[in-house]
Amino acid sequence: MMARFFDEWQLGDRIEHALRRTVTETDNLLFTALTHNTQPLHLDAEAARASEFGQILVNGTYTFSLMIGVTVADTTAGSLVANLGYDKLVMPKPVFLGDTLRASSEVVELRPSKSRPGQGIVTWRHQMHNQRDELVCECLRSALLRSRSA
Repeated sequence: MMARFFDEWQLGDRIEHALRRTVTETDNLLFTALTHNTQPLHLDAEAARASEFGQILVNGTYTFSLMIGVTVADTTAGSLVANLGYDKLVMPKPVFLGDTLRASSEVVELRPSKSRPGQGIVTWRHQMHNQRDELVCECLRSALLRSRSA
């Protein structure tokens, strides 16, 4: 797997990532346990059933992590120097067990590094949608990439 280098990206480049994932109870339970998140809405079926959602909510940090993970093969695998940050993270709709999620990425900013010749910063808008085409997660991700020409 090799993603593009800094000098191969253009402003407005868009990717519909091929990998999709149906979220299972095991995904949610393992991620929630691994991160010590004790929120009953993620773990307790009775508490979740009594909530306004009426069912278990998938841990939002799992949704975010899955979105980033799905994008790596097409955006930074093999060209990444470092992830620099994630901004404007929003989760406008909940994710439920059994939802099938897909991600897309769009380049919204490009700039050569001032301090690192042969490298540059790419900022993508990553979005994740469910099977009903509802936006469930979005963020801006900035990464420092190597240039192929360096």
